[in-house]
Formats: sequence, structure tokens, C-alpha cells
Amino acid sequence: MEKNIPLHELHVKLGGKMVPFAGFNMPVRYSSDIEEHLAVRNGVGVFDVSHMGEFKVEGPNALELIQRITSNDASKLVDGQAQYTCLPNDKGGIIDDLIVYRIKENDYFIVVNAGNIDKDWNWFVKHNTKGAVLKNLSSEYCLFAVQGPKAVGVLQKLTATNLSTIKYYHFAIGTFAGVENVMMSNTGYTGAGGFEIYVKNADAEKVWLAIFEAGKDVDIKPIGLGARDTLRLEMGFCLYGNDIDDTTSPMEAGLGWITKFTKEFTNSANLKKQKEEGVKRKLVGFKMIDRGIPRHDYVLKDAGGNVMGKVTSGTQSPLLNIGIGLGYVTTEFAKVDSEIFVDVRGRSLKAVVVKLPFV
Repeated sequence: MEKNIPLHELHVKLGGKMVPFAGFNMPVRYSSDIEEHLAVRNGVGVFDVSHMGEFKVEGPNALELIQRITSNDASKLVDGQAQYTCLPNDKGGIIDDLIVYRIKENDYFIVVNAGNIDKDWNWFVKHNTKGAVLKNLSSEYCLFAVQGPKAVGVLQKLTATNLSTIKYYHFAIGTFAGVENVMMSNTGYTGAGGFEIYVKNADAEKVWLAIFEAGKDVDIKPIGLGARDTLRLEMGFCLYGNDIDDTTSPMEAGLGWITKFTKEFTNSANLKKQKEEGVKRKLVGFKMIDRGIPRHDYVLKDAGGNVMGKVTSGTQSPLLNIGIGLGYVTTEFAKVDSEIFVDVRGRSLKAVVVKLPFV
């Protein structure tokens, strides 16, 4: 049984087509995926991603726990900074990818994927052997991703905090739309710029309406999961459950940059060995040469017809107007300009490996 996000009724009223996703009923689109995609790339759009999970990790042993179970080096964070990282499992795969926010010393805010809230929470609890204070706040927060080149101009009308001084992967906590203690984070999953606004459920509708009022002169639009997927794919961002999962290592997934061997963490010895010895397969981005749209689970082959892997994410890029995708290939085919073939309904269509992002 899917849960509803707090503003469910509002999305239905706005014409949002609600679909089950990661245990929640979520708006997949309001108009068309392409229209919504281009609204974010060229203007401003708002995603309600309140299905995401939020944990607090506090106390003198907060950092110690985060360091022991995440792949990136959280000791490098300063107050007001965020970090993309992952939770490796003990078998070489990834439990989840997540963002760690350092609010102040001994006070961290963690954002996890909706479908993994329970799994991640249990992992934090299980490894909390030194008594960090853990709170699962997932059901208390709404999250609005206000994305696009016009996003900052719209949001600035609603806060005295100078948003233009908040660098990428940094955040501020302040008054927003008349609500105190709102987290305004220069993060996002679209590559189009903008902020993510974390607000308590009780204030969510007021904040959502204020954002739309502030953006009406630049044709602000609500955006669904359909366009969120094509936007993140144009940037080559991984989606948990598609491109990374419990069986894919950070090294294979091109996430070596968030895997720091300056400390010990879950399975770090094995991952370090992988880094030194190399991996047999790698996640790559590819563009179609032949006409066709790659889809999740389509088979990837070499010119001789040998199966190498499969497409993990694929779509028709609204900006490039060609098929693009991510998928795992054997390492020899992971180099840029390598020719690979996608099995599209029994036809072997040519594609080429490209450097990410696509746009």
C-alpha cells in the first residue's frame, strides 16, 4: 500500500498524474514530460520530492559513525556544507547513495532515497555501536526541488538570506516565505541550477504556494518524476535501483571520486584493491548512432554480438533529440568513442560511448 506525500491533494488538483514510486504515490507529470523537462532547462520548475528520507545524526560520536559507514570523507565538511556519498555494503555493492549535510559540529542531517529509508535506517542503527544520537525524521519533512536557471531569482524574493553567495553543495538555514528554520540547499538532481528547500510538513503548503506566487511572472511550473528522470539522465547522474544497487561497486559505477581511502569504512579494503587492480566492467554513458531509444534492461553487445551488459537507464534526450543511456560494459569498451550495440527489440543498433554529462 503506497503512502501519500503531505501535499497529495494539491498535486491532484494541479492535474498531476499520480503513480506508485518507491512506496509513495507521486506525480509523474502534470502536462507532458518534454514540456516539463524544457521548463526546467530554460526557466524554472518545482518538484515535490517529499518522499525522500531524512535522518539526524548527533552527539560526540556522530562523525565517527558517518565516517565508518560512508565512502566519502565527511571529516572534510565545514558548517553549511553538503557531501554526496554512498553506503557501501560488505559484499562490494552499494546500499544507497545519499547526501550528508554538516549543520554544525556533532550535528549532521542525512538525506536518503525514498525506497531505501528502512534499509538505510536499519544499517545506521546496526552500526551505531558508540552511541551517536539517531533520529528518523523522514515523515516530518517535505522537500521541494526548485530547479532551473530562473530558480534563484524566484527564491530570492522569499528570503533575506543571500542565495547567490551559497556555493554548489552548500546550504543555509534561515527564514523562507515567512517560515523560520528552513534549509535552503544549493543541490539538485537536474544540472540546471537551483535550490532544494527542506520544510516541516505543517508549513509545506504555505511554502509551496509562496514559491508559485513568486514565480508566476516567469511561468513557474510543477514538474513530475518523468522529467526528473530525463533531466538527471542528461547529466549522467545515477539513479539508485537502476544504475547502482546492492551488486554494483562504487568503482564500477564511476563513483571512485566519492570513495576516499583516507580512512577505513565498510568493505574499504576490498574497494581499495578494486581501485588498484581495476574492475572488469564499468558504467558508461552512450549516445545512439542508429535511430532508436535505449530502455532499461536492453542488452548491450560488442560488434561480434557478444553480450557485455545491459542498459541501466535510457531515454530520448529532449535537448539532444537522440537516444541516450547509461549501462555497464566490459572495461575494454568503456573508453570514450568505443562502438557498442544496443539490442532494441531484436535489432542491433549502433551506439558510441561518450564522456558525461550528455549536455
